[in-house]
Amino acid sequence: MARSTSALSLPEFGQTFGKRMICSLMVCVGLVISTSVQAETLTLEQVMADPDWLGNAPQNAYWADDGQAIYYWQKIEGNKERQLWKMSLANKQAVKVSDKERFEIDSPNGVLSPNGKLKAYNLEGDLYLKYLDSGDVRQLTRTHANEGRPQFIGDATVAYRSGEDFYAIELNTGLINQLVDIRLEDLPKTEQELESAKSYLDKQQSRYFEYIRKQQNQAKHNRKREQELADSSERDASAPFYLGNKDIHTLSLSPNGRWLIVGTYEKSDKTGENDNMPRFVTEDGYVENQKVRPLVGTYKPRNETLYLLDLQNNEQTVLDYKGLPYIENDPLADIKRATAQRNGEEYKPHKGVRGVAVFDWIPNNGIEWNADGSNVAIMLYSDDNKDRWITTLDTSRKQLVSAHHIRDEAWVNDWNFNDFGWVDNKTLYYTSEETGFSQLYTKAVGGKAKAVTKGRFIVDSVQKDHTSNHLYYRANKKHPGVYEVYKVNLDNGKSQAVTDLGGKNDYVLSPNGQQLIIEHSEALRHPDLYLIASHGGEATRLTDTMSEKFKKMDWVQPEFIEVPSREADAPIYARLYKPKDFDASRADKYPAVIFIHGAGYLQNAHQGWSLYFREFMFHTFLTQKGYVVLDMDYRASAGYGRDWRTAIYRQMGTPEVIDLQDGADWLATNANVNRNKVGIYGGSYGGFLTFMALFTAPDAFAAGASLRPVTDWAHYNHPYTSNILNTPEVDPIAFERSSPIEFAEGLNKPLLIAHGMVDDNVFFKDSVRLVQRLIELEKTEYFETAIYPIEPHGFTEPSSWLDEYKRIYFLFERTLK
Repeated sequence: MARSTSALSLPEFGQTFGKRMICSLMVCVGLVISTSVQAETLTLEQVMADPDWLGNAPQNAYWADDGQAIYYWQKIEGNKERQLWKMSLANKQAVKVSDKERFEIDSPNGVLSPNGKLKAYNLEGDLYLKYLDSGDVRQLTRTHANEGRPQFIGDATVAYRSGEDFYAIELNTGLINQLVDIRLEDLPKTEQELESAKSYLDKQQSRYFEYIRKQQNQAKHNRKREQELADSSERDASAPFYLGNKDIHTLSLSPNGRWLIVGTYEKSDKTGENDNMPRFVTEDGYVENQKVRPLVGTYKPRNETLYLLDLQNNEQTVLDYKGLPYIENDPLADIKRATAQRNGEEYKPHKGVRGVAVFDWIPNNGIEWNADGSNVAIMLYSDDNKDRWITTLDTSRKQLVSAHHIRDEAWVNDWNFNDFGWVDNKTLYYTSEETGFSQLYTKAVGGKAKAVTKGRFIVDSVQKDHTSNHLYYRANKKHPGVYEVYKVNLDNGKSQAVTDLGGKNDYVLSPNGQQLIIEHSEALRHPDLYLIASHGGEATRLTDTMSEKFKKMDWVQPEFIEVPSREADAPIYARLYKPKDFDASRADKYPAVIFIHGAGYLQNAHQGWSLYFREFMFHTFLTQKGYVVLDMDYRASAGYGRDWRTAIYRQMGTPEVIDLQDGADWLATNANVNRNKVGIYGGSYGGFLTFMALFTAPDAFAAGASLRPVTDWAHYNHPYTSNILNTPEVDPIAFERSSPIEFAEGLNKPLLIAHGMVDDNVFFKDSVRLVQRLIELEKTEYFETAIYPIEPHGFTEPSSWLDEYKRIYFLFERTLK
């Protein structure tokens, strides 16, 4: 049996567990376990092997331009590289795309001309133009620069971005025009300003020395002649815009090429102090030190200044935020006041406009122009993430108007539900959690919002069909764990289901709006591609990429259950894994394991293929060893609405641990589980919750394994942590009530701590600091550690995965049986 040399040896929990027991377990885990006469056999080595053995699912599918074929990527077995495939829909046969053909095939990205006859796209940094009627392709640029973000201005001009400027290619002549010249410097001074800015010494030098006077006169003459030549030229070159010594964050050109939205930050070196991460296993044998991310609250968020540039009249306008709702109202005022009182300091209230920035975590970079360029929608977030605005800007009025505003006393969801765009030149669509669940809305500019969907379900992945007045979207209407594809006719407001496949489904709409590629998965099958008509009906399977070896395994199909919550008005959805020979009445009750998923805001009790596929396989392995396994979507998880997500605001690790206890109680009542023999494990956020459960509810669980865990939220990143806990300076009490290191004294049950040493997400020092705390608390008999010198947050080596999960399994065998 392969043995990892990258982890520390297994310590024992006191004198109770001797080497003899450990060795017998190590032999046991390597034994072949027969799942059925016909089925393939399962070992822990197989579960943690390179996942190529499962088969590699198709990824990033897209349509050919003519809609007659599809393309998709697939990982090459034994290599990190991906292969591109093309499948003709006529015969459903897939063929590999050669390296040479990759420069000739249809692009997954790009934009169509207004008349729909041309497509412009970027490939390897250069621009290409495809004539859709003939299929001919024309290369527009061949440079070492990246000509990005192509867009059409009319049917005969393609604009693109290079650096901080935009250019346009006239397709008939090939002429390249610079549309805008942005100078990140101050506006040059006039001669009068230069003269008045002279100091006494400047003037004295000019008065004393003829040489100085000659130099100054020549410079003045040169400036004058340069301007005269520019004024006399018939070239239609753009005059420069001077924006000062700034950093550019946002650039967006209107479809008609006249307007440009520019967002700038003041230059600042206050981006947070980067932490350090040593690498001990290196090519040259020397320790390497890598700079990694800053910690939460260590940098000051920068306010974005928005400009509207009129490229036709060479005018620039600073856009004013003052008219936005609640823009000067500080939602953290009460918390800041309480913190100042706690610190014995004077509270100084915020005055003026709060920090605001364009939301750029979405494909459109937070800006959507309507088709004719007369109006633009801009999504803005406050730097404390308590407010989101969707504003419109009528270019003729040059003033931001709030089209939609949502404030959340916890935090506005910036991880999802930020779809927005234009139905037509005068009507917006967007998603919002204002009812407690993400729903779809439309709103005419200056009009009232209309709810397109209503219910206790979530809507995401919204797309406008440019061939009809339909919006497509994904929703979990049937069950929180089932995601189907729907479309709504905006003429009559009626929605209809496009898919009825169960599990999880994502979609890609065809160019003509008549068909959809569906990426469909189920609990026991990873994603594969299907084809379905836009009006619904039967779906045709296009790919079958799960390996025969995986199919022959006798996997446990999880039951999708609802665990009653003692606190929430909704159940806790979960996956339940039971042994194939489960006996609800046997006298010797079952031991149980509760898996705690990571990320916090993630859904794992859905009915599709799990991101945690190794854990899914491990759970089948555990059932064959006689365990019952529960996988819960505790409060904070995705998929269940705003209140479920924000239950952890300022108290991470409190409601979730109560949910885990409810799960253990449910197992004892409904799954014939010994309540005193329930173990827990999880990674990242799941590792954090394992700590919180063992430290704050030490009698609730018998043992736990904490993998790549957060131990102190003051050491995690800013974007994630500041949403939920604010910052340590503003809200120290939230960090103190949410960090496991504050409660380590409560440990009195066996605990495994496992962490990769080159984890640049949750730093290895998190575990190091907690271990030191446990040592000082004299908790040595309760915990063991395993370190993985070459592993990041998500392990890459099968040997590390195997070593880690052997240790988890050994822990449960020792403590739960």
